[in-house]
Amino acid sequence: QIYLSESGGGSVQAGESLRLSCVASGHPSSTYCMGWFRQAPSKEREAVAVIYVDGSTDYEDFAKGRFTISRDNAKNTLYLQMNSLKPEDTAMYYCAADYQPWSSWCTLRSTYKYWGQGTQVTVSS
Repeated sequence: QIYLSESGGGSVQAGESLRLSCVASGHPSSTYCMGWFRQAPSKEREAVAVIYVDGSTDYEDFAKGRFTISRDNAKNTLYLQMNSLKPEDTAMYYCAADYQPWSSWCTLRSTYKYWGQGTQVTVSS
């Protein structure tokens, strides 16, 4: 069992930046594959970006060039740097994690066993 705790959300103006953090506690192998997901009101949850323990990453198209996912394995912490935020980025952002034996199995479409409670991001125009 691992626990994920997100922070860093808030209300910003369009064009501004936010940095989300997710601290994980528990067995390190359970966090080999980690990702950020988001869900806007009345919309389905969607992937944002994922990162494997070796640092390999993948992004949804809307996140490329604006968002950067990173991790500090020593601190068991996952980050999402979000720049040039748009009103359509408004959503609850969730951190997720699971064990995957290979980086190629850590994808935007993978199934994640562990989820945080989420942190709200609101972008106004």
